[in-house]
Amino acid sequence: MIGGMPTSPTPSTARDLVRRVLPQAPDTTVEPVDEGGEHSTWWIGERYVLRLTLDPGAAARQRRELLLREAIRPHVPVGVPASVAAGEWAPGLTYTVDTRLPGTSAEHRPVAPEGESDLAGLLSGLRALPAEATAALRLPAGKPRALGPLHASAEEAAGHLAAEGELPAALAAPRAPGTPAHPAAAPTAVVLHNDLKGEHLLVSSAGRVSGVLDWADAVVGDPAEDVAGLALSIGAAAAVRVTAAAGYGPEVARRGVLLARYDTAIRLADRLRGRDDSPLPLLRAQLGRAWER
Repeated sequence: MIGGMPTSPTPSTARDLVRRVLPQAPDTTVEPVDEGGEHSTWWIGERYVLRLTLDPGAAARQRRELLLREAIRPHVPVGVPASVAAGEWAPGLTYTVDTRLPGTSAEHRPVAPEGESDLAGLLSGLRALPAEATAALRLPAGKPRALGPLHASAEEAAGHLAAEGELPAALAAPRAPGTPAHPAAAPTAVVLHNDLKGEHLLVSSAGRVSGVLDWADAVVGDPAEDVAGLALSIGAAAAVRVTAAAGYGPEVARRGVLLARYDTAIRLADRLRGRDDSPLPLLRAQLGRAWER
């Protein structure tokens, strides 16, 4: 305990909460999920997942996420988690019990052309959310990132990767890792998932996108950020196709791919320097997808 607040929930905390909010399933097993993040996450049998926030800021995002998921559900063609219980597990710290969506992480299963259509529907559905619904959610504004400084940081990172023997062929092209002529930021901000990593995309055995998880970081901002997330998750070429199918122009796609390429070079270099604790195989895979030709 710190200042009367629990530092993190224990297994008994999770089990006791599940018994209280799901009395219909008293014998359900409760096991921790391996993934980290700002939630303490637990599998509840095979049907539910329990997420407990660990600080007031995360609790505020989770409360907003609950409202957002209900608002977007009618507008997108992919599954969005639904909560069967929600509240506080400690003073000021929230929890949700969500139904588990079917599918396997896009990190472990490829997205088929039909799945790309699902993702295009996701982007176009978010873009078309009614203004009054967006305003009611009070999502934070995401400031568009300047590509010039990112380009400079990525070129420096590429030099470090080369010195470490980690420079892929795509990064070794002239003027790697990009060109100084950058597209302008999209003039119209839209609702973004803002963390479309592969682990948040669930893919069916047929390659369809069956669900999108973890909407806690959603903002209203530059649509290229979600394009960048898709480039990390399904590859730059597929991300460009999805962006076009969603009705965005080529400048949004190009900006998103550049963001992904710069971010992956910087993050892998930071990991090799000990500044990032993300798994090396994941960072290498994301860089390869973002830099595919």
